[in-house]
Amino acid sequence: MARGRIRENLRWSKLYSFSCVRPSVQLDSGNPPSLQGPGYSRVVHCNQPRIHRKKPFRYPTNYISTTKYNIITFLPKAIFEQFRRVANLYFLLAAALSLTPVAPFSAISMIAPLSFVVGLSMVKEALEDWRRFIQDMKVNLRKVSVYKGGGKFDYKHWQNIRVGDIVKVEKDRFFPADLLLLSSSYEDGICYVETMNLDGETNLKVKRSLQVTLSLDDDETFKDFTGTIRCEDPNPNLYTFVGNFEYGNQVYSLDPTQILLRDSKLRNTAYIYGVVIFTGHDNKVMQNATHSPSKRSRIEKKMDRIIYVLFSLLLVISLISSIGFAVMTKLGMPKWWYLQPNNTTNLYDPSKPATAGIFHLITALILYGYLIPISLYVSIELVKVLQAMFINQDIQMFDEESGNTAQARTSNLNEELGQVDTILSDKTGTLTCNQMDFLKCSIGGVPYGVGSSEVEIAAAKKMASEASNAPEQQNINQDLWEDQGNDFGSSEIQPDNGISLKMWNKKSRIKGFNFEDDRLMNGNWTGEPNRDTIVLFFRILAVCHTAIPELNEETGGFNYEAESPDEGSFLVAARELGFEFCKRTQSSVFIREKYTSECPTEREFKILNLLEFNSKRKRMSVVVQDESGQINLFCKGADSLILERLSKDGRLYENDTLKHLNEYGEVGLRTLALAYKTIGISEYTSWNDEFIKAKTTVGPDRETLLEEVADMIERDLILVGATAVEDKLQKGVPQCIDKLAQAGLKIWVLTGDKMETAINIGFACSLLRQGMKQICISTMDTNLIGKDAKMAITENMLMQITNASLLVNLEKDPHAAFALIIDGKALTYALEDGIKKKFLDLAVECSSVICCRVSPKQKALVTRLVKEGTGKTTLAIGDGANDVGMIQEADIGVGISGVEGMQAVMASDFSIAQFRFLERLLVVHGHWCYKRIAQMICYFFYKNIVFGLTILYFEAFTGFSGQSVYDDWYMLLFNVILTSLPVISLGVFEQDVSSEVCLQFPALYQQGPKNLFFDWYRIFCWMGNGLYSSLAIFFLTIIVLDDQAFRAGGQTADMAVVGTTMFTSIIWAVNIQIALTMSHFTWIQHLFVWGSIATWYIFLLGYGLSSPLFSQDEYCILMEALAPAPMYWIISLLIAAACNIPYLAHISYQRTFHPMDHQVIQEIKYYRKDVEDQSMWNRERSKARQETKIGFTARVDATIRQLKGKLQKKMSNITVQTAHNMPT
Repeated sequence: MARGRIRENLRWSKLYSFSCVRPSVQLDSGNPPSLQGPGYSRVVHCNQPRIHRKKPFRYPTNYISTTKYNIITFLPKAIFEQFRRVANLYFLLAAALSLTPVAPFSAISMIAPLSFVVGLSMVKEALEDWRRFIQDMKVNLRKVSVYKGGGKFDYKHWQNIRVGDIVKVEKDRFFPADLLLLSSSYEDGICYVETMNLDGETNLKVKRSLQVTLSLDDDETFKDFTGTIRCEDPNPNLYTFVGNFEYGNQVYSLDPTQILLRDSKLRNTAYIYGVVIFTGHDNKVMQNATHSPSKRSRIEKKMDRIIYVLFSLLLVISLISSIGFAVMTKLGMPKWWYLQPNNTTNLYDPSKPATAGIFHLITALILYGYLIPISLYVSIELVKVLQAMFINQDIQMFDEESGNTAQARTSNLNEELGQVDTILSDKTGTLTCNQMDFLKCSIGGVPYGVGSSEVEIAAAKKMASEASNAPEQQNINQDLWEDQGNDFGSSEIQPDNGISLKMWNKKSRIKGFNFEDDRLMNGNWTGEPNRDTIVLFFRILAVCHTAIPELNEETGGFNYEAESPDEGSFLVAARELGFEFCKRTQSSVFIREKYTSECPTEREFKILNLLEFNSKRKRMSVVVQDESGQINLFCKGADSLILERLSKDGRLYENDTLKHLNEYGEVGLRTLALAYKTIGISEYTSWNDEFIKAKTTVGPDRETLLEEVADMIERDLILVGATAVEDKLQKGVPQCIDKLAQAGLKIWVLTGDKMETAINIGFACSLLRQGMKQICISTMDTNLIGKDAKMAITENMLMQITNASLLVNLEKDPHAAFALIIDGKALTYALEDGIKKKFLDLAVECSSVICCRVSPKQKALVTRLVKEGTGKTTLAIGDGANDVGMIQEADIGVGISGVEGMQAVMASDFSIAQFRFLERLLVVHGHWCYKRIAQMICYFFYKNIVFGLTILYFEAFTGFSGQSVYDDWYMLLFNVILTSLPVISLGVFEQDVSSEVCLQFPALYQQGPKNLFFDWYRIFCWMGNGLYSSLAIFFLTIIVLDDQAFRAGGQTADMAVVGTTMFTSIIWAVNIQIALTMSHFTWIQHLFVWGSIATWYIFLLGYGLSSPLFSQDEYCILMEALAPAPMYWIISLLIAAACNIPYLAHISYQRTFHPMDHQVIQEIKYYRKDVEDQSMWNRERSKARQETKIGFTARVDATIRQLKGKLQKKMSNITVQTAHNMPT
């Protein structure tokens, strides 16, 4: 049954004076904007969705997909992904060549492993993409009410919506597509929209329908509704829309205030009706997304280059082998009568040595293929999947509130987590939890509020610890945040004489209100000498806003739907201190005052005019008339703007208030100044005429005229006081940012919020701090420029960036820190080809970078600039649809699985429930995964070089005949069974230090970005180790067994004995090598390493006992030939020692004289010096912090320097006064 419109008494649009007011002057419908030419070809026939399925329209459905593949593209794209790997290309060639007569192995032995490796990797890709598909379908299968004809609506899945459909969206539901608002439950067509998923802002936006569609207020009214929309083509611009609406033989202009974008949410409005304009990937939010990229880690890319090196080596030795074979064929073949040289083929014809050499080249390329390990990729795939399982099951990254765990949505980038250089973060929903707490205030020059901010508490704790030299000092940096959640009344910290801080924590704290001061609480303010000023202060808070009260039926109190969290906290503070905002009508605000008279009194304040806040004005005012008929202007805004508008008589409290404002800012609080003025009737009447004239103006000058008129009345104010609120970040955000900064990571914030909000958040999470020099880059006023506006702005931008770079480079103070703050308009020019390099250079030199008012596309472009410009690993983290572009563009994308949609998670590589888990994801898992994969790959190449080169040496030893010294089964099992499990255990379980130590020593993380474990020096050292070991194994085996009796009967060793002995030596050498490489042993590592050696003997025994038709030359080789011969056991142990003693000597020397950070920590932990020698442990921990100028610790250090400076100055003054007063 259709719901009728709610006939509210309050016409909400009357509250808004600027952008949200429908002008009373009718639009000239006869002259709408012309929409012709490229980019404006969209035609939508309202309530006729079937038309758009046919030519010439064929608009897409509302189905969306973020997967890499579909049923048609999976096979070709997945195969392409696999054969982007150089090794797989080589083995594909080798598999093809194995079908020819020159192959030294059977075709199945080459094709089967390749098929297995490629197939397994493709199955993994398919499973990961299937999970993306399932999450896409959760969105596509959401339901919305769609008009089906006959005056009735029915529910449809989002994916089935078509352009032209009429939809009905109910309160707290997301919009399924981009819609034109037709009407709402409010009689004047106003609705409230939350766009956090799009631009990061949590304050509600007001949208309005056209006057002509207000009558479409019920299901039945759509029976005969038709209309045509002509508008812009699909584009990524979230803040613009150009179009016309043809209805009832009239044409009406459309603008962004009538457009409801997909993934924004309807709030405080029972329902709306809208017509679908853009669907599916035509939606603006999807236009800002990019296709899911195929990401590869830097280690994997470098591994390809190593494969090139090894392939070059393979070509060289194959050429040497083929040349050697050609020479031996020409010179030696005629003498070897037993080979019947007169009865030969082209493969070894003495008369055609060149042809024989060419054919042998193919044989050699296949024979020496063990230099390039085919099992490397599949082993890495398996290791990464197991690593991802550990990430997914880490209980330390489980969020109890949401029940979400960390998820590695792709395992390809595990090791990349350990090499991040720059983090690009969204703000809203990622850093903040959108909550403000009213903490302090200054009224009439008197400061109120005895509670302390988190910054104050931490600084005081640290100074108290330093002053007392307490033994727990070593934990102070980690414990700065502790005890703040405990239940205590009040405690006092005295870091030094003359400075004390009080911490208050109420057991049942009120959301948005963390204020504590007995002078104001419980009506005690009535006894204060500045009582009248206090009344005025809280009346301004209770009246000057645009919030809507909602009765809480459970508590009987009021909740407030405010446009910003600040407003909400002000109203809560006013309510708690006796000034409760309880009702709003179309023209009045009602305040229930508890203590201004003998009994609670409800007072009415008539709202004559409301001048709303915007980023340019940085203030908000209301003109009100109280019950006595007096007209006042109440104003709140940025202190710099309010102070410059004070009258001569209104500056009584200026100096004291300014001092308090500076103190509040130093401890990270957000501040606003409050002022008022009394207006005479004649003055108001004159001004109001000008205001109405400006408000009813139609045209591009309307906003400018309104601002000018508002500026006229907001003069000659009287200062009342100032507020200080604490911006509540998500749990653990400051600690996480502090730890990441100590780990040497750079953090950029990219937000759709206005500059002031972004700066305040920067202070709250310690990316900005008091004393940090801010470089604000913005565009010049285009109204002052002529036709060459773009060129002038570009030149101005270039000048700003050049001057800022000069300022940074000339700075001499070692403690100086710079913050770069730039808005979206300026960023548009900064990202142009001629400027972006200089912009990036400046940004890299700054300690903090904050980009505000940026579109999703700009977020992606900034990410690309940092990624390509610095050449270092970038990580993007966000929680909304507006973050998808940068998440996909970054080397690593992390999605926050919060409450607002899953678009970011669906596009991400990793998902976490809270920003704070990023610390553990990077500093612990990233560090571990990087070192595990790096050591695993280096070891893999080492063992295959050892194995492959012995084949080369034996072939040269046998006249380049192409003969392998090893049985085919030995070669098959070497990588698959006998050496695979130890290297997998290295990749999965290796830990240089524990997770606790990783967090205590964040500087260890820099081993990844500096690539200490996978640089070319270390890679070639491992290859050199493999070369040495191969030489030792081959020549020691040959020398010992050559011309000596091997068996008890005096028989010498045959080729089977030589090959098996040599292979046994390799198994011992490489498994002992990996045991020496490991830092962390569990029973699993012991089982895999020593079990692999035992498996070799078990296999050799079983293989020898099998039928001679199967085992051939290896029949009973262990029982009859090898085991009884002492020489076999002696050679195995001798060679194992010879191969590993040099490595052992090297690491012993390196750990003794040039230890790495983790090795020092390992020894401290092993000898329990962290328990027995606290000074050593503290010293090492102090070293484990990268020099940084951002983060909570840096901010505390700066605060301490400031406090110490004040104390030193105070003590100097006392000393001077004492000396002056001493008797002469």
